[in-house]
Amino acid sequence: MIDGETKSLLETVVQSSMEQLSPVLMTELTTGLALLPLALVADKPGSEIQSPMSIVILGGLLATTILNLIVAPVLFLKGGGGSV
Repeated sequence: MIDGETKSLLETVVQSSMEQLSPVLMTELTTGLALLPLALVADKPGSEIQSPMSIVILGGLLATTILNLIVAPVLFLKGGGGSV
């Protein structure tokens, strides 16, 4: 941002969301891809604990991704966001 330039709250939230998009998606994808094989072998012996755990973690990753990238910016805009 250039000195003296002001941005609206919407522009600031959109810019910060876009800057946050790549690191969040890369982290979520690498963790999700690592857990996917454990989630898919639910019927194999010895995976009685690992498979349900990996499914729960994958669900949590999906939920936190949606919360971080969609819900939080919308709530920030709706709440006024305080001072930026």
